[in-house]
Amino acid sequence: MTPVPARTTAAWKISRRSLRYGERTLVMGVLNVTPDSFSDGGQFFSLAGALAHAEQMIDEGADIIDIGGESTRPGSNFVSEEEELCRVIPVIERLANLSAPISIDTTKPEVARIALQAGAEIVNDISGLRFDQTIAEVAAEAQAGLVLMHSRGTPKDMQQIPPMDHAIDEVIASLQESVVLAQKCGVARESISIDPGIGFGKTVEQNLELIVGLDQLAREFPDMPVLIGTSRKSFLGKLLNGAPADERLNATIATLVAAVLHGAHIVRVHDVKSTVEALKIADAIRRIS
Repeated sequence: MTPVPARTTAAWKISRRSLRYGERTLVMGVLNVTPDSFSDGGQFFSLAGALAHAEQMIDEGADIIDIGGESTRPGSNFVSEEEELCRVIPVIERLANLSAPISIDTTKPEVARIALQAGAEIVNDISGLRFDQTIAEVAAEAQAGLVLMHSRGTPKDMQQIPPMDHAIDEVIASLQESVVLAQKCGVARESISIDPGIGFGKTVEQNLELIVGLDQLAREFPDMPVLIGTSRKSFLGKLLNGAPADERLNATIATLVAAVLHGAHIVRVHDVKSTVEALKIADAIRRIS
């Protein structure tokens, strides 16, 4: 196994604070305010349900709450800007004063702008600025954190497009382009996090290759936190002979531990308590390896 770059404590600059990463893996808790997300669609669609779940994840150790109002599951369609705003803004406004910073999971600049005004501090763009680079300008104006994720196609068609020839090389090259574009739009490097986009237009084998190859991403982007999201994803179900989303926790934990040992700094998950416990062990192993 290629040695992972030495992990030193660094800071990811977001709107109103800096998040320390490196010594300990940060946990981003997923809060889908949607009726149709692949693993928990509709479960937290009500305002009361969303607020209660966010508070529970913070109590369990979540460092960031990632709020999304548009499903990006394979085959899903985009929702209108108005609908997405109606779903996420009331939740963000109610959660903005809690201890964990809020991330808005969106590809729409206007949704990002209003979410940041409502109290969010991070923009999580699954398109890596492919859909609309204006979202980087919005993040720059608010001095917000910006997650640039690699993806291919759109959620509706990403599983139908031909596979990549060289997954790691293509992901690195695409993320480098996204980082350059973000900086041209005014985003500081210290505010950018990168995500290889597990499951977004990749085969099962390519997803595994990217987890093992996270050390290469860490070397290519040494001053940026590497974020990864494998939680409950369909490639795990395929590896488990068709296990449904709610039966993929153990598989998720296995990939997250592997990801941390290969260089991930932040993990995006649905099951916070189990993840926090597993990462305490993974971080302890990593520190002495």
